[in-house]
Amino acid sequence: MEGTRTFSSLLFTFHFSLFTFYFLLITHHSSLTMSEALIHNIKFDEHELIPAIVQDDQTGEVLMLAYMNAESLGKTLQTGETWFWSRSRQELWHKGETSGHTQRVVDLRFDCDGDALIVRVNPQGPACHTGARSCFFRGPEEVEQSEFQPGADAPPPRPIPTGAQIERAEAQLSVVDVSSMELGILLQDLYRLIQERKDQRPENSYTSYLFNSGLDKILKKVGEEAAETIIAAKNEAKKELSGEITDLLYHLLVLMVECDVSLRDIMTELGHRAGRPADPKYNK
Repeated sequence: MEGTRTFSSLLFTFHFSLFTFYFLLITHHSSLTMSEALIHNIKFDEHELIPAIVQDDQTGEVLMLAYMNAESLGKTLQTGETWFWSRSRQELWHKGETSGHTQRVVDLRFDCDGDALIVRVNPQGPACHTGARSCFFRGPEEVEQSEFQPGADAPPPRPIPTGAQIERAEAQLSVVDVSSMELGILLQDLYRLIQERKDQRPENSYTSYLFNSGLDKILKKVGEEAAETIIAAKNEAKKELSGEITDLLYHLLVLMVECDVSLRDIMTELGHRAGRPADPKYNK
């Protein structure tokens, strides 16, 4: 077991060292320093920061949100552990430097606009300064009823909003469910996997079978799964319904890949429809 851990550690170190060498080689030939290259390719905000969502690689759980600048991102790539920029202390901080709860980086994913990233890690302990596994452990009721101590990356406290400010913001208030965020990440990973199956067509793969059979077969399966979802709902079988909805979502993703419809296309369409007045025919 110890030998396996040592080998895994060496393999991970080699992976990051190779990545860093390649990165430095590119920046050398382009006459840029490492920080300049990062700034050139990534959309940092007006404070030269980029939000970093830290996610458990094994469970998919969102552990924390912190911010990186060019230097902390470079250190993260070089060391294989997370480094961030503290907005309150205005300095670099190595996650787990004092607590020992470091985060071994497994993968980095930048979003399509290059202005946010997901850091997938193997955590060596709780992510939150409170001792909780995840920083996202409080629901709306707990936020309303309790006070809490800010962590290392918390910005300076803001003034308590007035009643008028709350009233103006009420229409725009949206409470984000962390589990919904994790579902979005999971769907994105599944979409990417289905795309790979379409491109590579490995043998003994059900997804490959669907793509090889063509659009009509995919449409037939979507129809079948939709019908089974309806039946499960009518039978009021929650567990069965969850399974059928999962099957339907999978086959819809296959259809999306086949028809070159992205998750962002769906998100954009949902955004356009949000807040629109209902069609008068539904008011009857």
